[in-house]
Amino acid sequence: MKVPSVSPGLFLFLLLMAINLFDDKSWLSLRPLTFTRPVADLRVGILTIAEKWSKYLDMPFGYQTQDYLSKKYQQVSGQLFINGAICPDADLLEAVSQLKDGQVLHAADVVIAYKSSSVMNHSEALSNLERVAYLYGFVKIDYPEQIFGYNDAELQKDFALLTKGRTSSTLSGTNTILGDNIFVEEGATAECSTFNTLQGPIYLGKNSQVWEGCHIRGSFAICNDSQVKMGAKIYGKTTIGPFSRVGGEINNAVIWGYSSKGHEGYLGNAVLGQWCNIGADSNNSNLKNNYAEVRLWDYDKESFRKTGLQFCGLIMADHAKCAINTMFNTGTVAGVSANVFGAGFPRNFIPDFSWGGANGFDVYALNKMLETTEKVYERRDTALDEIEREIIAHIFEITKQYRHF
Repeated sequence: MKVPSVSPGLFLFLLLMAINLFDDKSWLSLRPLTFTRPVADLRVGILTIAEKWSKYLDMPFGYQTQDYLSKKYQQVSGQLFINGAICPDADLLEAVSQLKDGQVLHAADVVIAYKSSSVMNHSEALSNLERVAYLYGFVKIDYPEQIFGYNDAELQKDFALLTKGRTSSTLSGTNTILGDNIFVEEGATAECSTFNTLQGPIYLGKNSQVWEGCHIRGSFAICNDSQVKMGAKIYGKTTIGPFSRVGGEINNAVIWGYSSKGHEGYLGNAVLGQWCNIGADSNNSNLKNNYAEVRLWDYDKESFRKTGLQFCGLIMADHAKCAINTMFNTGTVAGVSANVFGAGFPRNFIPDFSWGGANGFDVYALNKMLETTEKVYERRDTALDEIEREIIAHIFEITKQYRHF
């Protein structure tokens, strides 16, 4: 995978700029994953979308997002605004670098980026600035299932970006490595495990651990300070974010960070947000018995949307959890702070702040949720501050309409 080089003109351009990643209507269609973050804070590949742009352009970044998120995800001073749902590539980087003050780069009605000394939003930019048409294809994340769908391609791009011109650390000789497309960051360790890089790269982040007896096939990335537990089987197109712990069987899944799937059980064609926990022997189905197209809950329509996919498993938002032996049906969406337990298959849409399972749900009271969250944060040496509490309380209020118990 070729990493774009920076031309002298682009280098001068970068010296003068900072990036703000803005939300467009994809923030709505990516709910419940975006209730707790701007779109550019989504992790797809190894990095978040904001981190990708920042790394390529060597520029600081901020966000132009929903009002209730803006205390945590703040805007920075700068003239360059980039669509937070769009992943960078060589052609996009070149087109963005050519933008002049007062110009907007677009593809039909999609605003890709604009440069302006005046504060405005992307809709105003398309109306008021000089239009520059972009004629090439690009990756835009509009729906939750596209996160695992694009993860392989984005992981390979991020791998090339992060490892260009660098030398990998080495692993213990107790491991078996097929191929040589592996990069080991400082402090990463593994013992008595197999790494197959013949189908895609493998990236082991700083201070990550792969415990004994694991079998991992690329493309695969584990970010800093995460662990893969003994005997895990992990297939390609999978990312484990920072400060997470996983085990069992995982295939084409993206786990953003600070989450645990530490036991046996299958997770496939799935996205897990932050601060999630999957109980022992829990599984998700990713294929319907009749092989039919999978549908996912749509927050706007308050009904299910066709995905065009035959394989689609679990979409789980931040702070959601399930107890041991939970069974998730094909194409299940679990909202922010959903807490699932009990026998049988729960419904395919589990609303935000739900408490229960197949036998029915109640409201997960905000004060009870915050008590638990405070304990979860403490276990990771993290404080649940007032800004985070305000965000959670706001989400509790705006999701009431979906809790039809």
